[in-house]
Amino acid sequence: MFFFNRNTIQHPGENIPYEEQVRKLKEKMQNVEAIVLGAGSGLSTAAGLTYSGERFQKYFFDFAKKYPIRDIYSGGFFPFESPEEFWAWWSRHIYFNRYVDAPSDVYGNLKKIVEGKDYFVLTTNVDHQFQRAGFAKERLFYTQGDYGLFQSSHPTVAKTYDNQETVEKMLEAQGFVRDDAGIFQLPEGKTLKMSIPTELIPICPDDGLPMTMNLRTDESFVEDEGWKMAAKRYQDFLHSHKGKHVLYWELGVGMNTPVIIKFVFHRLTAENPHSTYVCINKGEAYAPQEIANRSIVINDDIGEVIRKILY
Repeated sequence: MFFFNRNTIQHPGENIPYEEQVRKLKEKMQNVEAIVLGAGSGLSTAAGLTYSGERFQKYFFDFAKKYPIRDIYSGGFFPFESPEEFWAWWSRHIYFNRYVDAPSDVYGNLKKIVEGKDYFVLTTNVDHQFQRAGFAKERLFYTQGDYGLFQSSHPTVAKTYDNQETVEKMLEAQGFVRDDAGIFQLPEGKTLKMSIPTELIPICPDDGLPMTMNLRTDESFVEDEGWKMAAKRYQDFLHSHKGKHVLYWELGVGMNTPVIIKFVFHRLTAENPHSTYVCINKGEAYAPQEIANRSIVINDDIGEVIRKILY
């Protein structure tokens, strides 16, 4: 079976001006029958949901001072001293990446581009930004979980639990305050607690065990009923457009988990001579040599490219 892997010979795309690549993409979008969007972490980074620098220092300055943690991502793996401290970190990690809008309009602009078209979104992002931007839930498949869900740490049933109320109580307990829009902000003086009350530690209502995030980190990840339904809708969408004029559009996908989006889009494009592969990712834009003649590769800022397409 045709399959791309890490050893596949990659092609940087046609050597034509950036504006011409964008024009080709806009033209192609007018004529396709369906669009399959594949979104990786680079899309959220382009939207301003960065995991290092200013945002990290703003919301995790106290953790950065106490521990050798230098960004939000690595902090998620740090062995904190207690469950109370663990959840102080994770409540911030969850809230400021899941329950607030992205700083820029990248997701909203992308929504305007696909509005009225037959599309489906496959994403490894867990920040819920597609739905926050108004994308229809039935057109989304979050393969790797959702910051907004808890699950048992040792699940015996495939269930997940909404966590917004619990997370917000944890933030209040640390000293965060709501602004006029109801969004949590740092208090005056930036004095925060780095732990939560023991009674706020989430316990699974079904098995009485400590809960954890519904994120795919190991084999205990819960694929609940909603996950399975989304997976089926995604497969049904691919099947219903098999052999048709389809745009497999990859946004900000790297080589962390390429078997979920990148390699699949390569294979689907190779199998369908009427399809086009699009890769937009600053610093990591390329296409396999075998499908280079049906690929549009743009090595530039995702947000800027999306604005060019829209306007």
